[in-house]
Amino acid sequence: MPYAELAALRAAGSVHWNPEEDGAGFWAVLGFGDIITVSRQADLFSSAHENGGHRIFNENEVGLTGAGEAAIGIPFISRDPPTHTQYRRFIMPALSPGRLEGIEARIADRVERLFADVPLGETVDILPLLTVPLPLLTLAELLGVPAETWRDLHRWTDAFVGEDDPDFRQSPEAMAAVMGEFVAFASALFAERRANPGPDIASLLANTEIQGEPVPLGDFIGNLILALVGGNETTRNSINHSLIAFAANPDQWDRVRADPGLLPGAVKEMVRHASPVIHMRRTATRDTELGGQAICEGDKVVVFYPAGNRDPAMFADPDAFDVTRPIRQHLAFGAGTHVCVGSRLAEMQLRLAFAWMARHVRRFEIIGEPSRVRSNFINGFKRLDVRLVT
Repeated sequence: MPYAELAALRAAGSVHWNPEEDGAGFWAVLGFGDIITVSRQADLFSSAHENGGHRIFNENEVGLTGAGEAAIGIPFISRDPPTHTQYRRFIMPALSPGRLEGIEARIADRVERLFADVPLGETVDILPLLTVPLPLLTLAELLGVPAETWRDLHRWTDAFVGEDDPDFRQSPEAMAAVMGEFVAFASALFAERRANPGPDIASLLANTEIQGEPVPLGDFIGNLILALVGGNETTRNSINHSLIAFAANPDQWDRVRADPGLLPGAVKEMVRHASPVIHMRRTATRDTELGGQAICEGDKVVVFYPAGNRDPAMFADPDAFDVTRPIRQHLAFGAGTHVCVGSRLAEMQLRLAFAWMARHVRRFEIIGEPSRVRSNFINGFKRLDVRLVT
């Protein structure tokens, strides 16, 4: 992540025009305050599919995952209110504090079982042992699918977010095969949950009614992709980034070990510092002004969360990793209308994972150079070799 370059741009002005070789260009929004302004005005800054959607590329031209898959409908992240709000009302019961209270003990047990297979003191790639399965096993529970499905969910979500990564999209034929698998899985799940609905998220998504009409299969598939990516990538990569941050700042890990009661606040700093989602795109619905720049109707406006989360106007010494930092608000879960519905669950999984490590791990050592995902959307990793020193 080019933090220094983003900081230099932001210091010169929060909003910059960025030309594109293969497009009309976009406004890059780098300051915390202006990102909040964009995020809170869905009527002025639209994420609707028909206006281009929530990614830098135009979803209505190339498809939601950058490959034009016809079977995928429109997820509610690419809807504006009131439709977006209606979807959120259907989903929220599955992620309410009461529901999450019941799941916490099961996540703690899951953390314990995953760490039983992590050889402490040895160099391991932590992704397949912990950071990938933990959120996907939790997601499998929330969707009401068998736990072992997590391995398929992993392959599918990597393909969804890895448009530019040759390890995730080896060829159009390979991508078509992956999408065929996923669409078959999602279609069967849709039919089953329509016939036998339960309290799980898949049932809620399958039985949603928008403006009195049942949700179509295509939109269910789009929303299922949203649940998989949103419920997986943020948690996975927040843990990965935080392992790197604690390795580089052992004094911060000493603070957590000495006082695990810091963790509820510390996880907010972990997510802020990581900023796992890089951008969200909006489209101006009328002429306006932002950060001293004249924005025209139809312009693409792209907010960059890693830049906003390190804005010195909001955070003192923003590049520092400080588990005692008081954080009123950060941008890693978005803001405004589209703020992440699963943020509490993500924080819970981070808190429980690092609580276990606070009891058993004295130091983190990063071995070699981590392998990064090639993406302008996910600030993530494909491999992270680490040694957990007891």
